[in-house]
Amino acid sequence: MKHLKSVLFLVAALMLVLSACGGGTAATEAPAGQEPAAATEAPAAAADKKVATFIFTQEFDNLNPLYTNQWFTGITYQIWSCYAWNYDDQNNPVPVLVKEMPTAENGGISADGKVLTFTLRDDLVWSDGEPITADDFVFTYEMYMDPNNTVSSQSPYDEMESVVAADPQTVVVTFKDVFAPWAATLWKGIIPKHVLQPVFEADGNLNAAEYNRAPMVGCGPFNFAEWEAGSFARFVANESYWLGRPKLDEIFIRFVPDDASQIAALKSGEGDLGTFIAYSDIPSLEEAGVQMFTAFSGYNEGLYVSLHENRHPALKEQGVRQAIAYAIDRQSLVTDLLLGRTGVAATYWDNMPFVDPAIAPYPYDPAKANELLDAAGWTDSNGDGTRDKDGVELVLTYGTTTREIRKEIQAVFQQQLLEVGIGTELINAENFFDGYAEGGPAAKGELDLMEYSTTANFPDPHTSEWMCSNIPTDDAPDGSNWQAVCDADLEALFTKESAQVDAAAREQTFHEISKLIFDQAYWIGIYWDPDIWAISSRLTNVKVSGATAFYNIMEWDLK
Repeated sequence: MKHLKSVLFLVAALMLVLSACGGGTAATEAPAGQEPAAATEAPAAAADKKVATFIFTQEFDNLNPLYTNQWFTGITYQIWSCYAWNYDDQNNPVPVLVKEMPTAENGGISADGKVLTFTLRDDLVWSDGEPITADDFVFTYEMYMDPNNTVSSQSPYDEMESVVAADPQTVVVTFKDVFAPWAATLWKGIIPKHVLQPVFEADGNLNAAEYNRAPMVGCGPFNFAEWEAGSFARFVANESYWLGRPKLDEIFIRFVPDDASQIAALKSGEGDLGTFIAYSDIPSLEEAGVQMFTAFSGYNEGLYVSLHENRHPALKEQGVRQAIAYAIDRQSLVTDLLLGRTGVAATYWDNMPFVDPAIAPYPYDPAKANELLDAAGWTDSNGDGTRDKDGVELVLTYGTTTREIRKEIQAVFQQQLLEVGIGTELINAENFFDGYAEGGPAAKGELDLMEYSTTANFPDPHTSEWMCSNIPTDDAPDGSNWQAVCDADLEALFTKESAQVDAAAREQTFHEISKLIFDQAYWIGIYWDPDIWAISSRLTNVKVSGATAFYNIMEWDLK
């Protein structure tokens, strides 16, 4: 506790702002889906229009689902684009494009589990009036898999043997093998064939398609209207949406440069919704009448340890990785910096049933860290304050985003790591989340330690981020295994779970996976990172899902 508070004194000029980009436990007592309490009024709009203003602290990178895995972009897909099904606030699937979820009982899943048949609604139309058919699903699959499209990831479409339009309302997917996490991974954003096929035929790819920034044809309850870079984006009610016209007339998304701007807008009533709320800001927002919604979505903040060949050789040693875990005081950080409103993360899958129940977070134990480093042969032979071995100084490049909370955590951990002889060079990159092809420092293997939170397929535990084949390269730039961990035992376990249809057996396999990653300290948990939403009193009928945030957006209304 003393160490943490001394560091906090050094960083007192920084705001206490928490990035809440994913799951964990609730930050307040308000249940997800409860209507918000009173708040300050939003700015006046035209008297005959209901315009809700959302405040985003990060601008979109690309609106085409094929080319982005950015969280702020993804949460808009329930607004203007569409998933084949959403998830409600209890993590139950809600059909959108399909009539029902395929099961063995309704004939949607074959006896061998490899073939899925999706029956589409017969009243589906794109926002320009063209029918949405099975051909759009086949085209979406083909565009993911075409090597000329530098998509963000081909998973899970690379698990498929074929996708066929049996008729305009029937999509038949055949997997190479049984693929257990299909429900959480498939059809997250269908693209219109009649709009984009001519572009693909003319250009040979969709990489620079105008649609990527201006998707004028969508399939959600709202239509894309405009996106002014660095300022705002607008979405207007889709009058021909097959599930009915939304109650709101317009959603106006304003991009702000920092968390302080977002909090000011929420308190003044200039914003109706915000997220990435700092725990330290929750009391003042509640005093202003803004209610906090929370939704667990599987995210936990943690340190990814890079095993890239060109990264620090010390990280190849299990003892050194474990020493890093023992050297940082996560509990005091949660208590002091995060006001005790969350918990220390032990694994990727905390608060889900897929974690070995025997796992507890590494305790803060600098003596144990020193013992492990000594045993690994890293000592301070030249007395410069950092350990060394064979002429190599134990100084690690520690990178993350530019968010204030992460900068503060870096400052805390930098001092604590130095106390056991591990030096760090801190990097904060605006392009931290850019992919390999875009030169992102994490994806390119330019960092030793990477701090962020992510989850691929909540509410399913499956992820391809630990597969050897998913390490990004020049030939395969879309890989998501940025930490370059290639562990044969881990690979075998992930291969096993992806084909297990027995839920209990699959859960046990994930117990093995979570224990292996924990014991090897490939990933070191920091804190549970739930979605925290600030909602003004003007918005009513609001429910929030951890998997598909705005799943009932067409029901939202303004007082």
